[in-house]
Amino acid sequence: MDLGIAGRWALVCAASKGLGKGCAQALVREGVNVVITARGREALEAAAAELGALNPQVQVRAVAGDITTAEGRAAALAAAPQVDILVNNAGGPPAGDFRDWDREAWIRALDANMLTPIELMKATVDGMAARGFGRVVNITSGAVKAPLETLGLSNGARTGLTGFVAGLARQPRLAGRNVTINNLLPGPFETDRLRVTTAAAAQRSGESFDAIWDRRRQANPSQRYGTAAEFGAACAFLCSVHAGYMTGQNVLLDGGAFPGTF
Repeated sequence: MDLGIAGRWALVCAASKGLGKGCAQALVREGVNVVITARGREALEAAAAELGALNPQVQVRAVAGDITTAEGRAAALAAAPQVDILVNNAGGPPAGDFRDWDREAWIRALDANMLTPIELMKATVDGMAARGFGRVVNITSGAVKAPLETLGLSNGARTGLTGFVAGLARQPRLAGRNVTINNLLPGPFETDRLRVTTAAAAQRSGESFDAIWDRRRQANPSQRYGTAAEFGAACAFLCSVHAGYMTGQNVLLDGGAFPGTF
């Protein structure tokens, strides 16, 4: 299927590895020019070289910096002539007990997982509407639908973003101008983030990493973890011309782990 987005420009956040990189790879294969961001310059530049090799017909620009700061956002936005596709992504805050989190911990979580995506949407969606095309995909978490006890910072910040998007996506001046905003909710994907949370669980419980890792894998109806490539493919579809009638949705990719009907 031709997704109809060749030649567009995308800004993909936290794209040096994991799900962000998977999204960037899928877009590059579709002929989309990408600006990728991350804090770590070395890993980011390696990812940019890899992306460029996937499709020599596109431009890949790497902007190292902290996207949660005004300066980091300005640098990332300035690297593209325009942003037709925005993929918001940020690493999740640490797991733990809410009794141990002070105000600063909450502010950091909100900055990364709620306020930064809102600021980037604020900077881009009106331009998208003026040009008659725009796609925003926010990478959130399956915990928005099924909160996890130890991920309270993530549960709170990402759910706040979800509520905000529910209103913004339905504004006629955006939806009526072919600008869609959707959220992708990953469940258990084989990423560094999952390895970190598994290691933390192992430390708390005294079990081995491998025992917890395998038990969680076997508990999933699919009997496996998701891959960044299949997550990226779902993101690319939401960014395509074929998804223009789909907005304000929370798309869960979790191998069937969520037990509800809706």
